[in-house]
Order: sequence, then C-alpha cells, then structure tokens
Amino acid sequence: MTREEKSQVIEDLTAELAKNANIYLTDISGLNAGTTSNLRRAAFKANVQMAVVKNTLLAKAMEASERDFGDLPTVLKGNTSVMYSETGNVPAKLIKTFRKKSDKPLLKGAFIEEAVYIGDNQLDMLVDIKSKEELVGEIIGLLQSPAKNVISALKSSGGKLAGIIKTLSEKEG
Repeated sequence: MTREEKSQVIEDLTAELAKNANIYLTDISGLNAGTTSNLRRAAFKANVQMAVVKNTLLAKAMEASERDFGDLPTVLKGNTSVMYSETGNVPAKLIKTFRKKSDKPLLKGAFIEEAVYIGDNQLDMLVDIKSKEELVGEIIGLLQSPAKNVISALKSSGGKLAGIIKTLSEKEG
C-alpha cells in the first residue's frame, strides 16, 4: 500500500469515526469464511456497518479525529473489525446473539455517545444501554402519566360534581 493510499484510508476512517456516534471494535480472528459471511449478513440486516481495518491506520484516524477516544486505541492489537451503528446497543445484541453459535466475535472496546468501554466483559452492560429514542419514549410516558391521572379523576368526579350541584339547586328551588 502506497503512502497516498494509506493517507486516503486514514481520511476515510476519520470521516467514518466523525459521522458515527456508536463504534464497536471486535476481534473476529479464527472465524472461517462461511461464519464471517454469516456475521456480515447479520450485521447488514441489523443496519450495522462492518469493516476489517488495519490497527495502525485506525489508530492514526482516531488521533486525527476531533473526538476523544480515551484508552480505546490501546485495544488495537491483533485482528480488528469495526462496527458502526446508529443505535448504541444493536452491535452488542448482534455479538451476543452470534456468540450462541460461535465463541467470536470478541468485544475489544466500544465508543458509545462519547463514552468509552474497554473489554469483552462490558458486553452485557452494552446490550442493556437504551437508545435515545427509547429514553425519550420513557420520559414522555412518565410525563403523560400524571396528566392522564388528573384527567381521568376530573372525568370520573365530574359526574359526581354535576350530581351534587343538581341536588343542591333542587333543594333551593
């Protein structure tokens, strides 16, 4: 690979790192061609972009990026594939599901919405991370709950209130 080609790859990787808020680094070494193909197919179906990268080029792209990847570049050893996703927990769920049939991919690290996670032991926690849409939905549900209670109380007691007013007006008459 020529120096120009390397700098183009670094530029492309830097652009990918900038436009994706959720980045997973995995180890898929040892997977045969068929299993790797199945993983790629599953990633595509889950709307996860996957690419095998050279560690040195990815490290340089991380350096060139405006984001702070913390200790994430320290996991760039051996075979590394990158997964990009719009939703933070989708790649973690994909990895966990895929590992029911295989011992790989191993999670090296992840960068989720400005937070860095290092090590395969973080996988279960990453599966449980809620997406921004899920959190917004929960907050809206919580905010609507008290208002719904007040409205239903007013509706149910509205009949009682009307009955009381009617009774009082009949007594006066």
